Amino acid sequence: MVFSGPRFKTARRCRRFESWCSRIAGAAALAVALSCAATAEAAEVYSFGVVPQFESRKLASVWKPILSELERRTGLSFRLVGSPKIPDFEKAFIGGEFDFAYMNPYHAILAIREQRYQPLVRGGGRPLYGILVVRKDSPIKDVRELAGREVAFPAPNAIGASLLIRADLAQLYGVEVKPAYVQTHSSVYLNVAMGLQAAGGGVMSTLQEQPAEIRETLRVIYQTRTMPPHPVVGHPRVPRADRERVRLAFLGMENTEAGSALLAKVPILKLVAASDDDYAVLLEWGLEKFYVEQN
Repeated sequence: MVFSGPRFKTARRCRRFESWCSRIAGAAALAVALSCAATAEAAEVYSFGVVPQFESRKLASVWKPILSELERRTGLSFRLVGSPKIPDFEKAFIGGEFDFAYMNPYHAILAIREQRYQPLVRGGGRPLYGILVVRKDSPIKDVRELAGREVAFPAPNAIGASLLIRADLAQLYGVEVKPAYVQTHSSVYLNVAMGLQAAGGGVMSTLQEQPAEIRETLRVIYQTRTMPPHPVVGHPRVPRADRERVRLAFLGMENTEAGSALLAKVPILKLVAASDDDYAVLLEWGLEKFYVEQN
């Protein structure tokens, strides 16, 4: 039987129209899907954790302008993630919560081991070291005189201000002290100034940041062994190209007056590229014996 006539032609046109509509709808759906994927990729915001060496408002005032400049230079987006205490920061990076982070040298060793974070840049100026301070009117002049005394530290694993000081006292001088963990560097200096502890651990940069009425009340009696300064690290889940963009952006900031001024507030001085090898020396110091696991 041969089908022909107006009704058959009309039906055939309808089927062609339906097929055409189906193809158009499929193409539109694919376009929408691709557009959504591109938008999601473009809208990705990288988390940037910062070790809490300052109180939260000051930390934000220092780092938000830096992240804004990074965004301008890289075309990427960043979200500053603060941690109320150093133990909270440690749990976060050990769990791989940060895409990028600024951390102390021993934290970098742990981050490399636990999550394969990659050091990107670090300060290339003066090395990092810890200091012990006492009140200016204190009779204590030698660290051996602190044996059995209460000493303030910001947290157990603050590398310069606590971990390395306690390691030096025990390993180099045979001195055991009673640690009092008071959460921040500023609290350490305030407690010592008020006479609540015999001494306190810090680093020179945070001591210099203190109000004159606190800073001028204190006297440094000891400096620890030195190490490379804090690095900025990137998590391996971040595409290598984006990690490299961040590295180059930081190095570019160092080469401008405005950018270096922003970094100096951290402080990060004379920024250079960083690698795992920069921090290998810490593995020789037996610091793991003094590291305190956080629950």
